[in-house]
Amino acid sequence: MILFNDTEMFSQGTAGKKIFDATDADVMLIDSFFTKEESDNYYNILLNNTPWREYEMPMYDKIVTAPRMIAWYDESEGNFGKSNWPKELIAIKARVENETKINFNAVLLNLYRNGKDGVSWHSDKTQSENKNMNIASVTFGETRIFRLRHKFLKHIPPLEIPLHHGSFLLMAGKTNSFWEHQVPKTARDVLPRINLTFRKVGI
Repeated sequence: MILFNDTEMFSQGTAGKKIFDATDADVMLIDSFFTKEESDNYYNILLNNTPWREYEMPMYDKIVTAPRMIAWYDESEGNFGKSNWPKELIAIKARVENETKINFNAVLLNLYRNGKDGVSWHSDKTQSENKNMNIASVTFGETRIFRLRHKFLKHIPPLEIPLHHGSFLLMAGKTNSFWEHQVPKTARDVLPRINLTFRKVGI
């Protein structure tokens, strides 16, 4: 992975802490959850040291390569067991858990390399029959728009949230059951974005 020296181009949000008032949702945003220095450091380390991989996914009647790269860590010994988590991920996880008072045991890392990378509308899958899932999202790198829309009540306005360098977003309670989200592609010339989503999974 090429080292990008573009961290001076990344902007941090100024909204502070915001709770969104939306039906069937429990969504909180904290801009500048990590300082600029911390965010720059985590961005460079994660970009260059994470074992990024492409993956294939079903789309309609065919299999396609997803427009982003991923990495996955959980606490099972067969899949980057807890003792093998990079210390940076452990430190980020501890900060998130201290803020939320929620324990997480897995993290999905997504690398959006440019504006051609994105993720379409979806709700995160869970192995549990209980579809409610707390998802703690941390962003480093280029600002990208994060959109949410209610699955069933089409009259409810969608949410559109810019996720900046060092921001933290929590989707808690029944948000994942009633809302779906996306990161749209963009024609703008954008730099890479790294997103970490911490969650609790059955292992």
